[in-house]
Amino acid sequence: MKEKLLIIGASGQGKVVADIALKMNRWQSVAFLDDDENIHSSMDLEVIGTSSEVSKYIEEYDVFVGIGNNETRQKVQEKLEKLGAEIPVLIHPTAVIGEQVEIEAGTALMAGSIVNCCTRIGKGCIVNTGSTIDHDNVIGDFAHISPGVHLAGTVKVGLGSWIGIGSTISNNVTITDDCKIGAGAVVIKDITEPGVYVGIPVRRI
Repeated sequence: MKEKLLIIGASGQGKVVADIALKMNRWQSVAFLDDDENIHSSMDLEVIGTSSEVSKYIEEYDVFVGIGNNETRQKVQEKLEKLGAEIPVLIHPTAVIGEQVEIEAGTALMAGSIVNCCTRIGKGCIVNTGSTIDHDNVIGDFAHISPGVHLAGTVKVGLGSWIGIGSTISNNVTITDDCKIGAGAVVIKDITEPGVYVGIPVRRI
């Protein structure tokens, strides 16, 4: 772990990530990279360059991707991995983490989130505010669990899938890669085809 943290993306997701980093008190300084050259600071933290310049900072900084879009976040993090950047895990102090939980690089756990025992969360994931992930879940790389989502026990969420705000996933359900689950949806059986799903219970649209 380095003494400084660099966050790629200074907008909404980046701000939340910065807030977590500041509350963790692990880094002496935190700064941003952002491709909007009109943004010079965010959260009272300096924007020191654009994402294309990241290679010149990786010797001095840990680097975290603060981008909400799953596909973009994946592309940027995989570039960082190829460059050999050190990518931390960010966990808000109010998050609750059970025993034997595995969390991979680039994942952020937001305020009030709960992850119960024996769950594995892949790299580059977002576990958003007040969401709950119960026991024995498997969350694929670059998935996004939105605020207020509830995943029951033994749920699997595929790579790059997005679980919309306030939705509920019943126990023993598998959601395949590249799915979008709409806000407030209820999933009670496996989803085996990528797509957009909404409703109670969900249907594909």
